[in-house]
Amino acid sequence: MNPNKLRIAIVVIILITCTILSSTLYTLGEDQQALVVRLGAPIGVAAEPGLKVKVPMIDTVIYYDKRLQTLTPQSEQVILGDQKRIEVETYTRYHIVNPLRFYQTVRTFNQAEAQLTQLVSSSLRHELGKVMMKSLLSNERPHIVELIQKEVADKAKPLGIEVTEVRLHRADLPLETSQAIYDRMKSEREREAKELRAQGFEWAQQIQAKADRERAILLSEAQRQSNITRGEADAEANRIFAAAFDKDPRFYKFYRSLQTYRQALADSAPTLVLTPDAEFLRNFKTGPRVDVKR
Repeated sequence: MNPNKLRIAIVVIILITCTILSSTLYTLGEDQQALVVRLGAPIGVAAEPGLKVKVPMIDTVIYYDKRLQTLTPQSEQVILGDQKRIEVETYTRYHIVNPLRFYQTVRTFNQAEAQLTQLVSSSLRHELGKVMMKSLLSNERPHIVELIQKEVADKAKPLGIEVTEVRLHRADLPLETSQAIYDRMKSEREREAKELRAQGFEWAQQIQAKADRERAILLSEAQRQSNITRGEADAEANRIFAAAFDKDPRFYKFYRSLQTYRQALADSAPTLVLTPDAEFLRNFKTGPRVDVKR
């Protein structure tokens, strides 16, 4: 045989052998599980990692991920038991536990997530439709979420899916409702602010009136005490003047005349016109009378 033809034949045989081996063997990773399908009919499930064997050209291997998957559907509006509307966002964690059942019911991940999204939405509406807003905002919320998770998990079992967690990522009022509530709260706060300002003005008026009243009382009391003190001083002065008058009437009369001069001249204009024989000028003419004791 021609050596070249022999080499070509050997290469062809090697290629055919490699092709057969590659279509006969397949590997399974740690995070994978596989369903072996023979001519469209599932014949077995491979869950342990390693090198596996299948019938070439007849068997088909469908790989599924063992790891937890996260489903985050779009937010949706739900009506609560008190007819209040809220917008809810959820997330669901699940993984495939029965590849055969999964293949028989939904086949692909896209179909599975679409089906699971419907289950979550249905359970969400069913459970939240029985509760009030105040319950959702209270300590009852974990129990409500637990009921939703249990219902979703029970409905997902026939799909070969195990749901490990369903949580409310966000539960808020719709934007238009939130805006209306915000506007109402704003107007309420403005009304309260006006009432507080009016109350503060009223209190200020009361405090001012009380202060004015106390001021008037203090001034009146001070004026009364001043008048009493002045009267007592005038009485004491009159007593002293009377005693001085009794002791020396002429000196007292002269002293009173000097006081009169001082007051009259201080309050008068630069020129004071009097008659020469006026009693007012008598002391200027003759001076005080003095008794000489021998």
